[in-house]
Amino acid sequence: MQPVIYDVAISADGFIAGASDDVSLFPHISTMVDDYYARLKTYAVCLMGRRTYEFGYDFGLKPGENPYPAMRSLVFSSSISLPDTSAVEVVSRDAAPIVADLRQTASGPVYLCGGGAFASSLLREGLIDRLRLKRAPILLGRGIRLFGPHSEHVPLKLLETICHADGALFQEFALR
Repeated sequence: MQPVIYDVAISADGFIAGASDDVSLFPHISTMVDDYYARLKTYAVCLMGRRTYEFGYDFGLKPGENPYPAMRSLVFSSSISLPDTSAVEVVSRDAAPIVADLRQTASGPVYLCGGGAFASSLLREGLIDRLRLKRAPILLGRGIRLFGPHSEHVPLKLLETICHADGALFQEFALR
């Protein structure tokens, strides 16, 4: 079985993006970012919600392009409209059975790219196995939280911590 891994940058106060989806304060050049790029090569499938996919438009991604061409990418949305020639798969039905199937059939780990609301839906279903946090030494105050509202109490087991010279902190947790 392949794990579903939520691998995400986060501020010290728990936001994956600031107000108006601003990510400019997150480090974009660091050893932690280098480590993230190395991990991307290990994932076989990418999962994301509509807002996360469309966020890429601000950085030059064209509708239908795959932001991670080395892996199969699925966008979970009932409202997104992409060209018929899209390089990503749009899934408009319940994510839980699709993700459960991917855990069994994917050729490598499954990368949960985001975002907070979509991650919450998978958390409720018990479909996130690992949490990889790239903690930036910043406070955003508001924005998009790591998880949207949920009532789950999920114990975590710390697997690894790496302190980077620039003050960034990588932590990996297993969800129990």
